[in-house]
Amino acid sequence: MSNKYDVKAKKHLGQHFLKDEQIAKKIGDGLLNTLGYKQVLEIGPGTGALTTHLLNRDFETFVIEIDTESVSYLQNNFPKLDGHILERDFLKLDPKELFDAPIGLSGNFPYNISTQIMFAVYQHKDMYVEVCGMFQKEVAERIAAKPGSKVYGILSVLLQAYFDIEYLFTVDEHVFIPPPKVKSGVIRLVRNNVKQLNCDEKFFKTVVKTSFGMRRKTIRNSLKGQWSATDRVPEGEIWTKRPEQLGVADFVYLTNWLQNKAE
Repeated sequence: MSNKYDVKAKKHLGQHFLKDEQIAKKIGDGLLNTLGYKQVLEIGPGTGALTTHLLNRDFETFVIEIDTESVSYLQNNFPKLDGHILERDFLKLDPKELFDAPIGLSGNFPYNISTQIMFAVYQHKDMYVEVCGMFQKEVAERIAAKPGSKVYGILSVLLQAYFDIEYLFTVDEHVFIPPPKVKSGVIRLVRNNVKQLNCDEKFFKTVVKTSFGMRRKTIRNSLKGQWSATDRVPEGEIWTKRPEQLGVADFVYLTNWLQNKAE
């Protein structure tokens, strides 16, 4: 057995090790598993604060970690993880290579790649069917934000197209080693019933990103590069709004309008 305090948090990996057992348990319990998956993957387990509670659940737990020091600690202290430690980069993972069915995802996510993790969730949305984890508070709020909020943005729209999202609770800085300079937030995402959007999904993503790229402008102005002088001019209230005022259905409408504008 090795001492967890011998594992040093590494700034370049965005590591802040959770030391509060009750919070770790709440995150683990946040995976409701109403979708009936059999396996869960934890990202960046560090010294296993959350891992302990995931291993007590009914599903099979895997962890993915690139810090060799943490991997060594987990191998020495968590015999239940034998054969379940993936020493690789989550952002390069294709879950279909390792898992035969959809899985749950959890973690005290490294703050420096948390947004990239969520884009990976979006990319593999039919494999990561439930996510419960901790982010920097402003990132968690952005993902869960509803239309009309100042922090509502690209990730909000893309993820809410396919997931029901709930902000669960805020976590103070002092429960980590070392303490971060910001508060954290725990959210849960559960895959909804949308199999595919009623539009070209690749172009949908482009429309969302382009709209929020100039979020202080109206939709008509932010998307005007998508049509030429010979196209019909867009009319209607939706074009006078700013992107943070629009929901998923509105962006689906815009996507279809732009694709059919020359008709």
